[in-house]
Amino acid sequence: MWIVFAILSFLFATITSILANIGIEGIDSNLATAIRTVVVIMTWGMVFITNAQNSLNTIGKKSWIFLILSGIATGLSWLCYYKALKDGTIFVVVPIDKLSIVIAMVFAAIFLHEQFTAKSIIG
Repeated sequence: MWIVFAILSFLFATITSILANIGIEGIDSNLATAIRTVVVIMTWGMVFITNAQNSLNTIGKKSWIFLILSGIATGLSWLCYYKALKDGTIFVVVPIDKLSIVIAMVFAAIFLHEQFTAKSIIG
């Protein structure tokens, strides 16, 4: 089932750039990021729909730290991405942004000791 979600993720990520570029026209990039963030916060609805909030007290300190750091990195990424989209074009901004895929794979190999496979490289 993970492959279905991976494909859906790529599809949503694809249209995100187009929608963002249209939506950011004529407004401040920081304001656009804040609006997007409010919508993303609605994912808490899924937490309550699936009753996952009951697991909050089982999350360890390490997980909290790294999830919070991940959230900070995401916020900074979005702020930079929207500013770049505001000032640049999708044809330039998106390929640079997507370099994160390659760098993440390299970091996963170095820091998490994950192995490159034909499947991961093709993916």
